[in-house]
Amino acid sequence: MSDDRNLLGDFLRARRELISPDQVGIPVHGLRRVRGLRREEVAMLAGISADYYLRLEQGRDRRPSVQVLESIARALRLDAESAAYLAGLAGDGRKRRRRAAKETVPAGIRKLVATLPLPAFVEGRYLDVLAANALATAISPRLAVGGNRLRDVFLDPAEQALIPDWEVVTRGLIAGFRQSVGADVGDQRSIDLVGELTLASPRFVALWARHDVGPMQGGLMRFDHPQVGEIVVNREKLAIPGTEGMMLVVYHADAGTENAEKLALLASASLSPVAPKDRETRSPRT
Repeated sequence: MSDDRNLLGDFLRARRELISPDQVGIPVHGLRRVRGLRREEVAMLAGISADYYLRLEQGRDRRPSVQVLESIARALRLDAESAAYLAGLAGDGRKRRRRAAKETVPAGIRKLVATLPLPAFVEGRYLDVLAANALATAISPRLAVGGNRLRDVFLDPAEQALIPDWEVVTRGLIAGFRQSVGADVGDQRSIDLVGELTLASPRFVALWARHDVGPMQGGLMRFDHPQVGEIVVNREKLAIPGTEGMMLVVYHADAGTENAEKLALLASASLSPVAPKDRETRSPRT
């Protein structure tokens, strides 16, 4: 990535290719040679001229008005997160190249993570693991300080073997990463991380090209664990006040279930001085 890239145009092109004519009530006659909507169809739906929309996609106009952006967002059926991302791309933030500031976990949060009786870790703006307790590493050894969730989930065969819903998880991970970094994708850490994953993972390339944006939120998480087999936990992602995008991530199982028993077993194992051996790794899915 570079500061000269037409990020606004890339986003518009990717999103219109994901909308079919029938979704927006446009009749189809004969064979279409383009995926999704044509430029002139988006322009018509947004109530702007086809020539002006073409200039936006080509990067010849990168500062459309708020009203134009809102009209295009409606035409492309963007949700609130994606519409906000689009607005950010048209702002000044995208032109800055800055060095990422060091992320420091607040002392109180670090103490909380260490004492929680549940698997917990702190995830930074770039999905780095900034703090973690022993129960988190009992779920996955990659949930340790210094790890990066993007790099581990996309490139580490052992982590991929742990996540049976890998395709769904990777889709959400990319959408959440775009939401986390927002339109400010010109900083060096984003460039390095995206560049590394682009070279190493075709799956990352395909998902990154979609320009999906989604909230960093909780939900169910399923693991195929080498010690206890399948375990399903609730994943909570809680924003940490006073930080730039840090999230406290906590896994917990429903009380009285087999999943709770398995989580308790892993908690007991994490207190043992001898760490359990990981299973044989599988071929990576990229």
